[in-house]
Amino acid sequence: MNDDLILRLENVRRSYKVGSGVVEVLRGVNWELKRGCWACLLGASGSGKTTLLHLIGALEKPDEGTIEVAGVNLNKLSRSAAAEFRNRRLGFVFQAYHLLPELNIRENVMLPGMLAGQSRKESRQRAENLLETVGLKERMHHRPNELSGGEQQRAAIARALINDPELLLADEPTGNLDTRTGEGILELFARLRTDRPDRSIVMITHNSEIAKLCDPVVQLKDGVFAG
Repeated sequence: MNDDLILRLENVRRSYKVGSGVVEVLRGVNWELKRGCWACLLGASGSGKTTLLHLIGALEKPDEGTIEVAGVNLNKLSRSAAAEFRNRRLGFVFQAYHLLPELNIRENVMLPGMLAGQSRKESRQRAENLLETVGLKERMHHRPNELSGGEQQRAAIARALINDPELLLADEPTGNLDTRTGEGILELFARLRTDRPDRSIVMITHNSEIAKLCDPVVQLKDGVFAG
């Protein structure tokens, strides 16, 4: 894999059994993405965007084809190796935040770092620095249900960054937020790229205005890239 590439997909196919039939979601996707890009996946509901993101994130395996992320062939990873790869080299930001309600915000951010082998002291310091970066220094001891939606998403972004990932995968990160709060989250993503220009982002959205911030913008239609 070319060192300039963060991502390479070759003839990626994925289908699911639905009842007695089979639904082919991805029908042979080919894509190369350079490091440092903020890419946007556009597409209607059911077009395969989230499935593709899950495959790139080593959460699923394709039925056919090759997926390489940061020079690693994901097809060849065992389940445990895939989990370690996700934790150490990828960051995930979801529409629904997925913060653990029994932990405070600092503990939520610390958790992936400790799973990656950081000491409690190191992960706590990194978490506090990240929470200050995303504007939550004064909220780190609060539980998720004590934060607004925008604050929860900022905490989720801090958690995604705790292991300094090469690639951030974001699935509709502003989808549950009002317009003004969503704009703040997008501004934060822009700052993250400035802070580390070689970090790459793949973001799912259905919003063409958000897509204007990204390059490249690719559209999934009927399981393949349109155009």
